[in-house]
Amino acid sequence: MSEQQAEQGRTDIAGIMELLPHRYPMLLIDRVLSYTPHEHLVSIKNVTINEPFFVGHFPQKPVMPGVLILESLAQACGMLAFKSVQDTLSENDVLYLVGIDKARFKRPVEPGDCLQHEVSVRRITRGIWIFDAKGTVDGTLAAECEVRCTVRSV
Repeated sequence: MSEQQAEQGRTDIAGIMELLPHRYPMLLIDRVLSYTPHEHLVSIKNVTINEPFFVGHFPQKPVMPGVLILESLAQACGMLAFKSVQDTLSENDVLYLVGIDKARFKRPVEPGDCLQHEVSVRRITRGIWIFDAKGTVDGTLAAECEVRCTVRSV
């Protein structure tokens, strides 16, 4: 992949906010590093001690809640779906999470970690996008799951 092609795959926070409806504190993707439409996307979430959930989870040993790790993976899947079909979307289209299956957690995600999301389209069936998703920190698997989403007009 050329440097120009790689740069075209990058999306900063402004570009993410154009496609995803999430906002602070629920926007859990900071940057898209690369993507191939209808195939694969890599993004990151820089986890900081300033995250509001660390106040209660857990004050003595801050750990990113597993449900938010899954939410960040689902948002990465949403970015891949939206970036794949963005030319055909209307402003009323929203991506809904349909389900998460086979979720497994392998290591805690802590302040200072860079959670990297790697998501791939497994298939699209009757309007349901099915993704394989994994989150890693420094190359070590933190979580993995299967995500199902669909695009609907509101």
